[in-house]
Amino acid sequence: MAATQLTSTSSLTIKNLSLYEGLRSASGISKINVSVAYPNSTSRSFRALAVNAASVTSNKYTSVKPLGDRVLVKTKIVEEKTTSGIFLPTGAQKKPQSGEVVAIGSGKKVGDKKLPVAIKAGAEVVYSKYTGTEIEVEGLSHLILKEDDIIGILETDDVKDLKPLNDRLLIKVAEVENKTAGGLLLAESTKEKPSFGTVVATGPGSLDEEGNRTPLPVSLGNTVLYSKYAGNDLQGADGSDYIALRASDVMAVLS
Repeated sequence: MAATQLTSTSSLTIKNLSLYEGLRSASGISKINVSVAYPNSTSRSFRALAVNAASVTSNKYTSVKPLGDRVLVKTKIVEEKTTSGIFLPTGAQKKPQSGEVVAIGSGKKVGDKKLPVAIKAGAEVVYSKYTGTEIEVEGLSHLILKEDDIIGILETDDVKDLKPLNDRLLIKVAEVENKTAGGLLLAESTKEKPSFGTVVATGPGSLDEEGNRTPLPVSLGNTVLYSKYAGNDLQGADGSDYIALRASDVMAVLS
């Protein structure tokens, strides 16, 4: 912790030491260590007196009330080791993209309608990877983010059962070819990331200026081509690759 040192170069009598004790309440100092230097043998005064004060840890928030269409999500704990027990360095730890909604705002106004937040407290959700504001509540990591930054609701522990929100789609990514046309096996690093797959779940559509849902241009079962660097990559319990993205990131329906 940070420390503060107060030094008196003029003589200071012992009876005035109580003034330094008052620093506890005056400045929020939790601990005071006193050291004395160069005592004067002919009097009860001191040429120097040093006070080392350890600063108090900053306050922890115990309650957060989101405003508008924002929600408070308790994030999952970052994985510190692999399934085989090998500890990961901080840079290699996978940032969580899911958590539990613990508080919601009152909603937002769209046109003449006041729309409440569609997500309920207690729901397990998946959110966009680089969004929200981190905050610590009662020693645990949380995120405050907009409802629109939430991709969908997890109804089970498997991503394949994700329920997308608004204009989001869940696409099962097509399998990557593991060998060339000539039969040579490809290393993982040389495999090209596919940009097409099958739509396995859709949201209800985005809201227009009057608060009505706009139908999505794709349907369940469609094979679609999407922007190569769009969306959020997810992985199912069986190792299958999925991507969650907005309908506007889909470039074409393939047949």
